[in-house]
Amino acid sequence: MADIGYWICYPFSALLRLFYNMTGSYGVSLILFTLVIKLILLPFQMKSKKSMVRMSRMNGKLQEIQKRYANNREKQGEEMQKLYAEEGVSPMSGCVWSFLPMPILFALYYVIREPIVFFMNFGSRSAGREVLSAAKSIIDSAGITLTSNSAYEQIEICNVINSKFPDFASAHPGWVTLDYHFLGLDLSEIPTRGFSMLKSGVTWAAVGLILIPILSGVLQFFLSKITMKTQPTAGQQGMSTKSMMYTMPLVSLWIGFTLPAALGVYWIAQSGFSAIQEWILGKFYSDKLEESENERQRQLEELRRQRQEEEKRRQEERRQLSAKEQAAARKKALKAQQDNSKGKKNRTTENGRVGDRPYARGRAYMEEHHQSPKDDNGEK
Repeated sequence: MADIGYWICYPFSALLRLFYNMTGSYGVSLILFTLVIKLILLPFQMKSKKSMVRMSRMNGKLQEIQKRYANNREKQGEEMQKLYAEEGVSPMSGCVWSFLPMPILFALYYVIREPIVFFMNFGSRSAGREVLSAAKSIIDSAGITLTSNSAYEQIEICNVINSKFPDFASAHPGWVTLDYHFLGLDLSEIPTRGFSMLKSGVTWAAVGLILIPILSGVLQFFLSKITMKTQPTAGQQGMSTKSMMYTMPLVSLWIGFTLPAALGVYWIAQSGFSAIQEWILGKFYSDKLEESENERQRQLEELRRQRQEEEKRRQEERRQLSAKEQAAARKKALKAQQDNSKGKKNRTTENGRVGDRPYARGRAYMEEHHQSPKDDNGEK
């Protein structure tokens, strides 16, 4: 399990060591390390930011759903999920990437507090532990007592070896002569020690240590304010965003005061770069989505106009067809009327006719009805 942790930390330690070898400054290498990590994660964070901006533009619709179904939480949730599906947005897409700096922070913590095993990279964790044991042996043989607790023992061992046993580095290829100082501050120190240092007088070394966690908390709060402008404020997601706005600065203060100042420098750089990134991406995607929305509205207007024209054309076709049908119906009725008129002129059959005199249709001819009356002598 320890070897797995070693290889997880390996790429971070290699990157940090590369920048330290290039610059010779631990603080500058931390800032460059943070910048490169931000650039690597930029494509994922761009996708996340785009999703969050789109969700922010849905606030009005989400609040409308909340008001409409205020007394029906189940229906409210269903309608919100339906809206997310229609807009193609995942409410959790922005949260996942916002937590990425934390595991990087944990990996960096081990790289900073165990420089011999992780930062110097002797090939494996076991090889690093062997060099650590050799360094402890030479320090013990010189009668030097270490004052640091076990968590930060390797930092003190590096400082002692570099100051008192310079030949140790040549005997162990890969050893890096680490200098934790940056801008007059010892980044291996815990910032809470700055308060005890103030008892001996107000110095930049003490004040600077105290300012590191404070500055990290302020920048984190500033970052949260910028992020809030492009994140939804409605629903469960909005509540989570608001809570994060106040939680993360407090976490930054805790990290800054309880861990080595080097981590505070990383967190300051992380918050600063993130604030710039949030502002740029927020503006970019807001303008882009605004343009996309305007184009969508133009397309909808054009589609609506085409539908209106199509409907007018269909109405005209129906009107013309109706006129033709009415004309055909009138023509048919007129023809039927003419046929009826012709039929009425000669409707009597031969059975209803005597000579040229027609009689009522359907009445059979009876000869006695048409004979002349006879007199008493039988003559007509």
